Amino acid sequence: MTRLGFVLESDSCIGCHACTVACKSEHDVPIGVNRTWLKYVETGSFPNTGRSFTVMRCNHCDDAPCMKICPTSALHRTDNGVVDFDDNICIGCKACMNACPYDAIYINPDTNVANKCNFCNHRVEVGLEPACVVVCPTHAIVSGDLDDPNSEISKIVARDKVSVRAPEQGTSPKVYYRGVDQAALDPTRTKIADDGMIWADTTKDHPTLTHVMAEHSGTQVTGRTAYTTSHPMTWKSKVSGYLVTKAIAAGVMAIAALLVLLGHGDSSSAAGLLPAVIAGVFTAITGALLVADLKQPTRFLYILTKSNTESWLVRGAWILGAFAALVGLWGLLDLIGSNSALPWLSLPIVILSAGVAGYTAFLFGQCEGRDLWQTPLLLPTLLAQAVVAGGSTYLLLDLFIDVPELKALRITTLAALGALALLITTEVVSHGSRTVELATLEMTKGAYAQRFWLGGVVAGLVVPIILISLALNGTAQQGLGAIAAVCALVGLFSYEDAFVRAGQSVPLS
Repeated sequence: MTRLGFVLESDSCIGCHACTVACKSEHDVPIGVNRTWLKYVETGSFPNTGRSFTVMRCNHCDDAPCMKICPTSALHRTDNGVVDFDDNICIGCKACMNACPYDAIYINPDTNVANKCNFCNHRVEVGLEPACVVVCPTHAIVSGDLDDPNSEISKIVARDKVSVRAPEQGTSPKVYYRGVDQAALDPTRTKIADDGMIWADTTKDHPTLTHVMAEHSGTQVTGRTAYTTSHPMTWKSKVSGYLVTKAIAAGVMAIAALLVLLGHGDSSSAAGLLPAVIAGVFTAITGALLVADLKQPTRFLYILTKSNTESWLVRGAWILGAFAALVGLWGLLDLIGSNSALPWLSLPIVILSAGVAGYTAFLFGQCEGRDLWQTPLLLPTLLAQAVVAGGSTYLLLDLFIDVPELKALRITTLAALGALALLITTEVVSHGSRTVELATLEMTKGAYAQRFWLGGVVAGLVVPIILISLALNGTAQQGLGAIAAVCALVGLFSYEDAFVRAGQSVPLS
């Protein structure tokens, strides 16, 4: 067995960018993206200053999270230990970009598929060295078999003091750094200065510590990032929206199933066809958002035909498909007057509803590059959100139909809002890793504070709790319930959007 890896000798690197240029030439890498790039970090203060150069790239991890999350196995391991990719089956879901703790993967703007360093595997397989190794004028890039004790790379790793990036992620990276300034390997210890970078205009796609992160976390910034590449945020409003639409679909059907079990199966509008139609529509919207977010939307069926069963994108697709089929059967049975069969479907519907609402917790758990999303509270939060979404939908339906068990429904929605408030509070005040703390600060005090506090907390929790409480006391019940429902649904999206974006706000490279 061969395990190819790199040693990047920062103490020999002169920052000439030959490796970056050779890589771009070898692989026709478009302008604006890189498979390998150079990071400049400056430390100290005048006149005692220093600049270190660090080559950044895919780490070809032994336990590669990008491979686990890839729904089609477009990212795969070759016999020599290299993590390679297949352009022909990539669907451009960008999940691998959030799974990678090293910011090593990009979407090729010419092909709309995920690319990264592949160790120049086409060269290695015919006995040649990677292009970057060949052109390096100081032999600062060493490649070879880490399992061969006589190889140059094995001797360096065994003899010299070497470091890896983000060892706490447990990915077993096969890229080692010698003579590196630790500030260059930890992007939370350096910052892009307000006056920008050398040779590059700073944009919002250059992730760096914000003032909020640096000032409120106590993180010690020991250097300045003087040059690096941009890394655009990958998941945005479509992902935030999909979290809400599937919560509505799941919540509505769970409540419909409970109403049937309580003896209201003969109410087509409240427990039969109407909730099935609503759930079906929002499941379809969920699917449309997922497909629209793909860079290769015409390949979306590859999730089912070329499935990597380890990926929660694939498992989520199965759950959504099974849920949609059961919802369709539910509506059909009510339409043909076979309401007596609905109680038998109620338990499977509740289970699948929980699956639809909650599977994203496991999907986000596979995004190992985004520590904020690793919280164990995400699953109960998503389940509580589904109850809030379903209850809010029924409070809106109360304007048009006779909803049975309305008081119990209001109490249930109120309890779910309370649980959601408790879960969010616990998450915000908890102290996780440094990157979790930085992301939480950006969500609560930084760029996403307004949508978190005004949208997620005030509109999404405080206002609905007050209005539903008033409705329970007999005050303008329908009107207040409907307003509370709208506020709760808007709040769900605001909170999710803040959570999704803040999780991607902490720089990884």
